Amino acid sequence: MQLPYNKSAILLKLILYTGKDFMYRFDPMAIHDGPKSGEGSGASSRSTDCAAGLSTTADYHRFAPIDLMSEFTICESFSDPASPYGVILEKPSSYGAMVGDFLVRMGLLKDRSALCEVGGGYGSLMHGLLAGHGNRVERVYMIDLSLSLLKRQRDRLSPWKSRITSIRGDIHELLGAVAGIDLFIVNEVMGDLDTLTGVDPSHMPPEAEELVRAYALDIPEEPFNLNIGALRLVEAVCRTGIPALLTEHSCDPVIPDDMAYLARDLDLDAYPREIKLLRHSEYTIRFSHLVRVARAHGRTARTGALLDLIPVRKGRSLETIFRLRACDTQDHEIIYELLDHIREYRWLAIS
Repeated sequence: MQLPYNKSAILLKLILYTGKDFMYRFDPMAIHDGPKSGEGSGASSRSTDCAAGLSTTADYHRFAPIDLMSEFTICESFSDPASPYGVILEKPSSYGAMVGDFLVRMGLLKDRSALCEVGGGYGSLMHGLLAGHGNRVERVYMIDLSLSLLKRQRDRLSPWKSRITSIRGDIHELLGAVAGIDLFIVNEVMGDLDTLTGVDPSHMPPEAEELVRAYALDIPEEPFNLNIGALRLVEAVCRTGIPALLTEHSCDPVIPDDMAYLARDLDLDAYPREIKLLRHSEYTIRFSHLVRVARAHGRTARTGALLDLIPVRKGRSLETIFRLRACDTQDHEIIYELLDHIREYRWLAIS
């Protein structure tokens, strides 16, 4: 993997774990290594020109203690085949194994692959993928802003430690220097990336106007939020020519044909909205914008509901529970809660 030396970056810090030891590499221009006295460690939102705001979680992920169990992530819900959320599945499986199955079906996971996961959380997805499809994976690179999460990933993936390289850094700064990768995985991460908030469509900040014009993005007539971080990430992925699978909570979800009942009371054509979480906020993603970016770069973009890769039980029982909000047992509560949440998630495969 080619490592970057980016003289224009304000901060570029890499931590490579190799075997038992680790090495720090610092950009000599680095000017910020942590919150100063009196500064918070969570997410921030600051003003830009044209009256728009900017929501960013960079400092939260660099410096704050992160507890993913305070968030309802699909990955952690199915982190283990024995998870109580497995009651919804045809057969017990982990999220990582289901993602691996899906990647094989899509022709994206080939033999002797080198994978790069961006924002790997607790390492649950990669653990399940390697447990189910490790014979196809030769090398894994884990990129994260959070040192504590990198350490946790390293521990979780210790059965495959000889194949793992962990890198601390900002994917926006690193992506252009990545080489020798066969597939990027960006799972439930894009909502953490920078979002312009309260954008006035008649008086947009320069970056918003540039993106809207470059990709002919549809925008509403009233103030809206724009996923500039996710758009720039897809833009950068497309320029590498490397395939990618991206998933996230969507503001323009799609519903599987055989689960049409999940569309009840759901806006299928909205713009990014704020989701307030512990010490930070995330934003839902407008996937139609990401598809436009990918196709504008000549890439093939396929997208659908995250339920496409999660083999839920067949029959009318799930529909009955969802329609009636039948929560008279613990299993029913779990099923309703999960269906209500997962129905808004989408995947995007770029090849």
